[in-house]
Amino acid sequence: MSAHADTHDHDDDHGHHHKETFVTKYIFSQDHKMIAKQYLITGTIMGVIGVLMSMMFRMQIAWPEEPNVLFEALLGKWAPDGVMDADIYLALVTIHGTIMVFFVLTAGLSGTFSNLLIPLQIGARDMASGFLNMVSYWLFFLSSVIMVISLFVEAGPAAAGWTIYPPLSALPMAQGGSGMGMTLWLVSMAIFIASSLLGSLNYVVTVINLRTKGMSMTRLPLTIWAFFVTAIIGIISFPVLLSAALLLIMDRSFGTSFFLSDIFIQGEVLHYQGGSPVLFEHLFWFLGHPEVYIVILPAMGLVSEIMASNSRKPIFGYRAMIASILAIAFLSTIVWGHHMFISGMNPFLGSVFTFTTLLIAIPSAVKAFNWITTLWKGNLQLNPAMLFSIGFVSTFITGGLTGIILGDSALDINVHDTYFVVAHFHLVMGISALYGMFAGIYHWYPKMFGRMLNKNLGYIHFWVTAVCAYGVFFPMHFIGMAGLPRRYYTNSNFPLFDDLADVNVIITIFALVGGIVQIVYLYNFFSSIFFGKRTVQNPWKSTTLEWTAPVEHMHGNWPGEIPHVHRWAYDYSKPGHDVDFVPQNIPLKDGEEELQH
Repeated sequence: MSAHADTHDHDDDHGHHHKETFVTKYIFSQDHKMIAKQYLITGTIMGVIGVLMSMMFRMQIAWPEEPNVLFEALLGKWAPDGVMDADIYLALVTIHGTIMVFFVLTAGLSGTFSNLLIPLQIGARDMASGFLNMVSYWLFFLSSVIMVISLFVEAGPAAAGWTIYPPLSALPMAQGGSGMGMTLWLVSMAIFIASSLLGSLNYVVTVINLRTKGMSMTRLPLTIWAFFVTAIIGIISFPVLLSAALLLIMDRSFGTSFFLSDIFIQGEVLHYQGGSPVLFEHLFWFLGHPEVYIVILPAMGLVSEIMASNSRKPIFGYRAMIASILAIAFLSTIVWGHHMFISGMNPFLGSVFTFTTLLIAIPSAVKAFNWITTLWKGNLQLNPAMLFSIGFVSTFITGGLTGIILGDSALDINVHDTYFVVAHFHLVMGISALYGMFAGIYHWYPKMFGRMLNKNLGYIHFWVTAVCAYGVFFPMHFIGMAGLPRRYYTNSNFPLFDDLADVNVIITIFALVGGIVQIVYLYNFFSSIFFGKRTVQNPWKSTTLEWTAPVEHMHGNWPGEIPHVHRWAYDYSKPGHDVDFVPQNIPLKDGEEELQH
């Protein structure tokens, strides 16, 4: 199946055929490395917006109905005299969730690192289609712009929660955020899905067809396996959300009732009948649960690569890691019903979803044990990338354990829609995926920009972020078990929850400190592009092919012939070699055996 390098060598002098202008090099670029940077910087900007929103609604929960100068400055008419309006609180929660799940984590991980690493690590000149790759980014950019524009609509942005359940999302008259803001949300997501599908198809075709000579599937780094399988999950599940969005648009604008039935507003009977909001839940979560793994699998791949490199030893259980990626991909498509245990689901069906949900813990545990075993007795290099990778394993295990409770239909009923759920998915998906993304940025920044990030600022970033992340989400488990519902903009009307007010203040202080320390990371990221220390070709002494390409970016990645592959991706500390890493393009010595993995 391996494609031969020499079939692509005519691209070698691509840059000499025509002089690139600023526009073709930096804006409408077809070079995968530049497109990766575009995704990363766009995702970073969206991330700043998403984090600012979370800091605002955390302040509202901690100090409800107290005037806040910041609210007045940022929210205008939505915060008269500095007191946040209840409608805008729901809108902030909705857009925060949408931005972080789709525009930061999906694009920041798949968009950035699939683009950067797939051609470099498999030994290809570029993606299968540079043009489609460019179109994919610009559709993503357009969808991001529309989502941000929806914040400035007069009646307010979408406010039905990031899951946009009908009828709030299906009836334009239901609330302010159900009007134009909701329409823009749907348009933005439809364009985002088109972008994701184009990107995913490109990644799959590239991995299958453009591997260099000798790069068999069992010699691929685990990063590529993760990106490859993630793209396949996206191709299967994203069209289902697109269909849900299109049917919702028809309900909103053309009088159909796919998701509406027997609605009364102020005593008036609306003409809808025959539809079901539960149908929308099925369609949404058929994407929504695989989406968790679309976010987390690339992070798992990055962490596997970084841990092997910084432990100076081969990844433990390479084939088991691949098998667990494939098992997670398959199981992720048959567990969506655990989000719907209290929707009136048949108890037998609930037990089926409980079984498949608990089953997915097995391949996840295989990965966790293999990471720990990779670290065991390794020569650990505790740089920021490695610290974030270890942090990833910690939060993934912590958040995953609470998933066992939520995956059980009998136990889930007690904590459904409380802060326990918020704590669970933020740890297992949100924080873990962010840690994976930060680890990838610290590790591959030299490859992207030719310069090194400041290591000391990286340590500050990691330790403060790690303490604050647990400071925010660990106490949420307890207030969730105490019954505190999520998405309420104030709990002051419920004397039952008065004792939890102080806990909410502590959570908010951790959230504010954790949000503010990201300024250290942003300063480090953007200043190092211009003033960081220049990197050498292989700063981490890694074995994979991207570190054999020159530091100076060129469209085509390698001058002359593409390197051929002679060994797997994890020959660290191999007996019989003078150095503790052997790159994949170094031929085997006489009598040397390729590791059985």
